Amino acid sequence: MSARRRRLVVVADSDSYVKWGAAFASRLPVGWEAELVLVTTPVLPSERQLSAALDGTVFSRGAVRRLGLDGLAARLEARRPDAVLLALRGPLVRVVAPIVGALPERPVIVSGFPGLTIPAEPKAIVYREQVDLIVLHSRREVREFRANALALGVPVEFGLATLPFLSVGDRAFAAARADATGPNPFAAEGPHGGDLVFAAQAKVPAEREDRVRMLGWLVDAARRRPARRVVVKVRARRGEAQTHAEAHDYAELLADPEVLDALGGPLPPNLVVLDGPMSRCLEEAAMLVTVSSTAALEAVAAGVPAVVVDEFGVEPKLINTVFEGSGLLAGAEAIAEWAPRRPDPAWLADNYFHGEGDDDWADRLDGLLLIREAGVLPFRRRRHNLTGGALRRAFERKRMLGHYDRSLAGAVSTVVARPARWVVRRARRVGASRRLLA
Repeated sequence: MSARRRRLVVVADSDSYVKWGAAFASRLPVGWEAELVLVTTPVLPSERQLSAALDGTVFSRGAVRRLGLDGLAARLEARRPDAVLLALRGPLVRVVAPIVGALPERPVIVSGFPGLTIPAEPKAIVYREQVDLIVLHSRREVREFRANALALGVPVEFGLATLPFLSVGDRAFAAARADATGPNPFAAEGPHGGDLVFAAQAKVPAEREDRVRMLGWLVDAARRRPARRVVVKVRARRGEAQTHAEAHDYAELLADPEVLDALGGPLPPNLVVLDGPMSRCLEEAAMLVTVSSTAALEAVAAGVPAVVVDEFGVEPKLINTVFEGSGLLAGAEAIAEWAPRRPDPAWLADNYFHGEGDDDWADRLDGLLLIREAGVLPFRRRRHNLTGGALRRAFERKRMLGHYDRSLAGAVSTVVARPARWVVRRARRVGASRRLLA
């Protein structure tokens, strides 16, 4: 009689977490099966975004279930998974983890991140303090998050995993390292086509003026090489939600007459705005440009040279400090001259390109499953951010679910908590100002 297959349920919310969770579950070891559930929140991806996020994974759009929190609890209890992957934004992990922890013979709870997480923020651990295993994607991330967990007194395990949507094995990683010192193929058309692909992001740069500057460099690059395409690769169309809110959409900026005047008149015909899977864009790319997107790692894995723009600075709020020492940071001149950079091999080894043979997340998950089967895997009590008790928890749920939370407790918590949060934030700003004056 064959052994029972282990079951993983991926619980996801936004487009980037769907992409990560689906790709991760698609690379499970032999003996596992997986399903994907979407929690209904205000950042629920559109059908188009969902198709793009699932591209290249084992999941089809029609097989993905959409459930509210109550429906999620019932589904998990019926499916009795061995492990649940919370591919969710941090504050929502804090809401959903107790639901999973309350299940009979509760499963191992796993969480992680869909992209760059350096510098490691302590609050990311606080949000996930009731998780058993956090999956990280570089040796550096493991070091920094482990130090944060130790300082916070959170006994969570960390597992190293290759970023799943890089879709490369050890030989490809070795090729990426060797490619760092090879000739620059961009003097010709390049092995991947001729496009310059700009990976747009919702959060950075944040200011409208900086986004217009970014577009100016791309328009200049397009005008300099009219035979090549410059692709502005966006994550969402008008009206579609993203993991992070985007104040100034690039496509809308390019349609603004005031912006067009600032960019020197009509747009060159070889500058285009595209959506869809990043992997498809990289198939036609000879160069990738970004401020700090994980797409830079996808490009390296695909052998596409890249530029991480440092014109706006290199600092935590730009999510680009991880690229210090990478060899990929460059200014506007690199875009204008179509002069991409190659990554430094030493940086690669410590940052995301350790090689799949070094991954240990599966072994750590197996160890937790053995503890679970022995009946000695307790669900940890929450220890941080306890002020407010049940009212705080109701507000946390309401804040993440928005109009999908119709509970009376959620409505009451909003009335009470929002003024209180304003007072706390105001007090913090006043205190910071006084310290600055002192």
